[in-house]
Amino acid sequence: MQQLSGMDASFLYSETPSTPNHISGLYLYDASTAPSGTVSFSTILETIGDRLGRAASFRQRLVRVPLDMDHPYWVQDGAFDLEFHVRHIALPRPGDWRQLCVQTARLHARPLDLTRAPWEITVIDGLDNVDGLTKGSFALMWKTHHAAIDGASGIEILNAVHDLTADPGPLDGPDHWRPEPIPSGLQLTARAALRAVGNPMRAQRALGRMMPSVAPIVRGLRRGVVRLQAPATRFNVPVTAHRVFDGTVVPLADVKQMKSAVPGATVNDAVLSVIGGALRTYLMDKGELLDEPLITMVPISVRSKEQQGTAGNQVSMMVASLATDVADPLARLAAVHASTSESKQLSEAIGARTLVELSELAPGLLVGLGSRASARMTGRMPFNTTITNVPGSPVPLYFCGARMERSFGLGPILNGAGLFHVIASYERDVTISFTACRELLPDPAFYTSCIVGAVEALRAVSMPSAATTTARKRSARRAGSLSSARRR
Repeated sequence: MQQLSGMDASFLYSETPSTPNHISGLYLYDASTAPSGTVSFSTILETIGDRLGRAASFRQRLVRVPLDMDHPYWVQDGAFDLEFHVRHIALPRPGDWRQLCVQTARLHARPLDLTRAPWEITVIDGLDNVDGLTKGSFALMWKTHHAAIDGASGIEILNAVHDLTADPGPLDGPDHWRPEPIPSGLQLTARAALRAVGNPMRAQRALGRMMPSVAPIVRGLRRGVVRLQAPATRFNVPVTAHRVFDGTVVPLADVKQMKSAVPGATVNDAVLSVIGGALRTYLMDKGELLDEPLITMVPISVRSKEQQGTAGNQVSMMVASLATDVADPLARLAAVHASTSESKQLSEAIGARTLVELSELAPGLLVGLGSRASARMTGRMPFNTTITNVPGSPVPLYFCGARMERSFGLGPILNGAGLFHVIASYERDVTISFTACRELLPDPAFYTSCIVGAVEALRAVSMPSAATTTARKRSARRAGSLSSARRR
């Protein structure tokens, strides 16, 4: 039995019917590389079942402490049922990209059953008219509660069911998993009382480490690096339970060349500036562009080497300007780079590990009440959107022998921050995808075209004309599956 951290538990406490706190991935596979040329649902069940021993989180469920007096516990579930967690559907004809996006958004909108291990995989067939995919291709839409994983640990769990070749050979070792008894309410209450005794000492140590960061925070507030409230946009209001999803693919080599146009800029800076350009175009089209820049919240992994392979959240946060008030793409990239550099310095001054430790100290009941009150708030957040970077495999991955072709991400949206972006790398590509409240962003294909346009604009000013022509052809070829979506 393992207790959740304060940060992990906060994703449970803040969840509401319209803001479920799970993260999802959409993975597209070419079944023609499998040994038989096809992949059946029974093979998928067998493969996942054989890999459950590679990650303890597959079969652990949540047990909450009475009255949320303390944070919940993970318990290995003796009633685990694989067929509950792995489902199978097919798109109706014609089975194109738009249908896949709509179905993915609907699956993502549904809350997970938290009385069971908090993850689901939906196998989606019928993708025969998704451009760029071979006949018989399929998708996995994988949902996991944010209390169980962050982006980095999610990739590690994803790797547990994938191989580096289409024919990986025998599995490694037996599965030594054992179920655990569910503790009683009395046992959990007694544990909470014992932990409460030690909390003041832990708080004193954490606050002592926090004191040197007070001055940097004050300076950050004065310079505008730290903000208590972001500008008001259509995305920064209460959200509904309905979602949209879409995305596009950009060659990683192109992004690297784009970021090189500004000394010191990173790949992340380049993609943030692209999203800033897309939001500028989108809001201009709606007649809602502001004179001040929009702000993004960027999760930062603080997972140490010792924590590699573990589940849960080990993240800190930084905020950065998206320079949506800057028209020129290169000037916008320079402004984003300057903002992220300053924010990183502030995060280092505060100490990311200290923030994680502080999340452990408040009693679960108080954190729960505060989180739920925050989730119901109608005021604005300190940021307009979230952008998370999830590094993926630089080499091809295989599932049941089927080669993964593309990888997209979906994240949780909040009241006051109804737009979430995921930057995911895989092989030689970067995908930029987004999740949003349907009422706040009713035209996802148009927003995708804004992202594509922002990529082309930065490409045009950062790459020589000959290279630009070649890159555009390569991008069109790699992103072929999304061409129909951009024409909508």
